[in-house]
Amino acid sequence: MSEEIKPVAVPEAADVEKKEQTIQQEESISQVLEDVKDTVVNYGEKTLAELSELFQSLKESADRMKRSKEAEAIKSAFYKKLSKEKADAGEDAAVEEPDENTTEEATVPLQSGPVSPFAAIEAGFKALYVDYKKERAQYNREQDAQREANLQAKQAIIEELKALVEEPGDMKEAFPKFRDIQNRWRETGPVPQQNFRDVNDTYQLYITKFYDLVDINRELRDLDFKKNLEAKTAFCEQAEALAESPDEVESFKELQKLHEQWKDLGPVAKEFREEIWERFRAATSVINKRYQAHFEDLKAKQTENLKAKEALCEEVEAIAEKEITSSSEWNTLSKEIEQIQARWREIGYATRKENQKVYDRFRAACDKFFERKRASFSEFKDSMNENLAKKMAIIEEAESLKDSTDWKATGERLIELQKQWKEIGAVPRKKSEQIWKRFRAACDAFFTARDNRPSGQSSFAANLQAKKALIEEIKAYEGEDANAAKAFAEKWNAIGFVPFKEKEAIQAAYREAMDEKFPSQRRREGGSRRDGGRQDRRPLSETDRLKEQFAALQQEIQTYENNIGFFGLSKGAEALKAQMQERIDAAKAKLEALKAQIRAKEQEEAEK
Repeated sequence: MSEEIKPVAVPEAADVEKKEQTIQQEESISQVLEDVKDTVVNYGEKTLAELSELFQSLKESADRMKRSKEAEAIKSAFYKKLSKEKADAGEDAAVEEPDENTTEEATVPLQSGPVSPFAAIEAGFKALYVDYKKERAQYNREQDAQREANLQAKQAIIEELKALVEEPGDMKEAFPKFRDIQNRWRETGPVPQQNFRDVNDTYQLYITKFYDLVDINRELRDLDFKKNLEAKTAFCEQAEALAESPDEVESFKELQKLHEQWKDLGPVAKEFREEIWERFRAATSVINKRYQAHFEDLKAKQTENLKAKEALCEEVEAIAEKEITSSSEWNTLSKEIEQIQARWREIGYATRKENQKVYDRFRAACDKFFERKRASFSEFKDSMNENLAKKMAIIEEAESLKDSTDWKATGERLIELQKQWKEIGAVPRKKSEQIWKRFRAACDAFFTARDNRPSGQSSFAANLQAKKALIEEIKAYEGEDANAAKAFAEKWNAIGFVPFKEKEAIQAAYREAMDEKFPSQRRREGGSRRDGGRQDRRPLSETDRLKEQFAALQQEIQTYENNIGFFGLSKGAEALKAQMQERIDAAKAKLEALKAQIRAKEQEEAEK
């Protein structure tokens, strides 16, 4: 017959208490995992369309009811992004963000004026969210109802188990009933959280009483104990293997499954109960500690990432505040910011609390710099358009003069217009070649007509021959007398016009001959010109000549740098930019060589 059942605290009941504490700790760590998981996907960097697509994908997934935190994170990111973009577009930044209780369908409001481009996407997202919340509310109601039903079923099973413990009867018949009760208990789903502890403690208590306090068939009992010991030993081995796994997160997840299965197994023989539980608990402790350490390391790394990102913010903010005066400097600093952005992308996520804040700070600094750059180049573009208008006015005047027969006055005016043309700055690249050809054509038309007029053809040709002869005379001269140089210049200026097409070549030959024979007698331009040549200028020292070249080269480099800044505004201009950069590099190298020559000459003159 059965012994009297006494409400004693047996070891297996204590084990249940320990396991409950472990489960609570595991649930707390699971929440940490969920929090960190939210930082892995940075929804703040997604567009409105991408966030809508993410929510649509989540809504259509099989596990959508278990992803409510992810759904709320997407929704929060969507409305934050929507508010910012509306503000950037000059609209009212206020948004009506649906909450847990929102059930009405979203519609695009009727307006008498223009419809906001954000209205449709906002209404579409709100419709998705409201539909999802309706479905989840229904799901939660069904889950609550199922848990209540499970609670009633488990309470009924406990009553059966209690009756079996109090009146076991023939153990050959009682034991199959006991097995059936265990199977039905395991098959019954979860109960409400607030009832779990009481129901499970009561069930475990009667399970233990059934084994310990009822006189059952020892053969069946020992066989059951043996099977339970084998199963729990296997669980210990699996837990110990998980404790050695390099993947702390996956090990922790697998451990939770082992704990669930452990709870559903019956007890083992008394002499093994404490030992087998301590073995399983020890492996569990190792896994939990490694899991907690993993997230502490992750948090420390995120803190380091935050500091690194804050340092990059400071770099960009400093650049955004710089006083920038040239297009080349804008382009250089743009490359610096692009490099900083590349470094930013290599850094991992910061802490969940600070990640969005530091990203917003970095984005604001970058936006400030590029907005200033756009404004600067807009001003440069306006300046080029002004220059284009000035050159068009010169073209119109030149075209109006190209058929004139007032050779002297018109020639002087066209030469003056050519000077003005050179003094005007850059124009839009697409127009530059076109307008130059048009201006050159007008000038060429006049000067060709002037040079080819019947009365002047023979004199122009004779002048050309006279200048060639003078050049040969200069080349044959021996010595370096200032009076001789002046005499040659006077002879040159006394000779009249040459054919227009020969003007630049003969003038270059004359300068070359004079520079070669009279290097220390370089002359300064002055007075009027007749055929494009120069009149007398005072002699310059070799140092002054080098300084003139240095200043001219500096101006040339500045022009190149302005041009390369303009090319940067156009698509497909990489080849032009590369070509212009080569010119800049070559000119700068030549500039350094001139600087060294000037220093050497100055030192030489100082020693004399």
